[in-house]
Amino acid sequence: MTDSPLPASPSENRDAPRVALVEDDADLARATAQLLRLAGFAVETFAAAAPALAAITADWPGVVVTDVRMPLISGIDLFRQLHDRDPELPVILVTGHGDIAMAVQLLKGGAWDFLTKPFAPDALIAAVRRAATARGLTLENRHLRSLAEADDAPLFLGENPAIRRLREMIPVLANADIDLFIEGETGTGKDLLARLIHRAGKRARHRFLPIACAAMPQALADPLFTASGHAEPGLAAAHRGTLYLDDVDRAPSHLQERLLPFAEQRVLRRRDEAVPVDIRVISTSQNAAEGPPPALLAPLFYRLAAMRLSIPPLRERREDIPALFARFAGDAARRLGRDLPVITAPLRTMLERHDWPGNVRELGNFAEQFVLGLGDPAPAPGAAKGLTERVDAFERDEIIAAVQAAGGEIGAAIRALDLPRKTFYYKVNKHGIDLTALRRKD
Repeated sequence: MTDSPLPASPSENRDAPRVALVEDDADLARATAQLLRLAGFAVETFAAAAPALAAITADWPGVVVTDVRMPLISGIDLFRQLHDRDPELPVILVTGHGDIAMAVQLLKGGAWDFLTKPFAPDALIAAVRRAATARGLTLENRHLRSLAEADDAPLFLGENPAIRRLREMIPVLANADIDLFIEGETGTGKDLLARLIHRAGKRARHRFLPIACAAMPQALADPLFTASGHAEPGLAAAHRGTLYLDDVDRAPSHLQERLLPFAEQRVLRRRDEAVPVDIRVISTSQNAAEGPPPALLAPLFYRLAAMRLSIPPLRERREDIPALFARFAGDAARRLGRDLPVITAPLRTMLERHDWPGNVRELGNFAEQFVLGLGDPAPAPGAAKGLTERVDAFERDEIIAAVQAAGGEIGAAIRALDLPRKTFYYKVNKHGIDLTALRRKD
């Protein structure tokens, strides 16, 4: 076996959880690597600690499994150096029977777990799987926290190809004097996209005038099309700016009939005089059909839709959910003066699986609830819980009770629970327990 990591086999899933296996016994390393690969892990093997130290960075996305007794640099020294780089990197120690007392001491110092030789294959797989899950949550929280704290993130956020294309088009469309028709479900960000286009171009110095078309009675609609000469005179207020027609396809017939000649001629009436205005129109609709929305006059649609833009619903751009959630949660934490909570396994599952019918708006509301401590997923009242949910609930209740009984003293709570410190904090993060709040209650 060489000192360099072995390449993944061609059939190995590159998205699988990664394991760095450090073992100087070539036969044992080969057998252990095969066992882990069959269990679904991507394994890199190292014959000694030195090449492992060179390859494993502070944000290495995986788990380390290392033999304790190795020449030159022992597994203990390897663990300590890796722990200095990243105290949250899971390191599983493989020891002989004579090293158990030492391994227990290392657990107290931050090692993830230890196994004694000869270990049961299922025990190794279970330990690595738990550690990989914890590592994934740790790195995800770091990434989301960096996104939440970023000041230069684009307002129209996302890496979905359709979102990236729309973002690239903003500066181009901003100075193009053509009317736009933005389509998308409720809450997808149509208003934000329209405002960003307005702000990015020459019309930004003038007014962005929003009109809620669905709620426009005739008594208010008629004055819009009159140039009275007074301050804020209807649509004339948007001269050289942008008129934003929200849900134009839901506009009553009387409003559509007034919009049709305006969209065609761009003039307002002052007594018998036609007053020309320079207004760019951006309209929106929840319609996703190929042709005009059914409730919108076809001639009006074709005048307003010089260019159609479509924003996909959140369920079709799931890859953007973590970054969006982080941004919303960070904004909410700053606005509310609260710390950003950690992402728990149940919360991550909820973010991944929920269909988000309210789209980005619903996600933003949920992020604010999360920051307030109100958004942790929970089963519906009366819903049956499986064994895993019952065990998780028991662990959470026991940890909270121990911290409260210790008067908020974490060290005393850890001793009372008889848990390694690393395991205690892993379970605190897993169950979304707010230790700061518990201390305040005491």
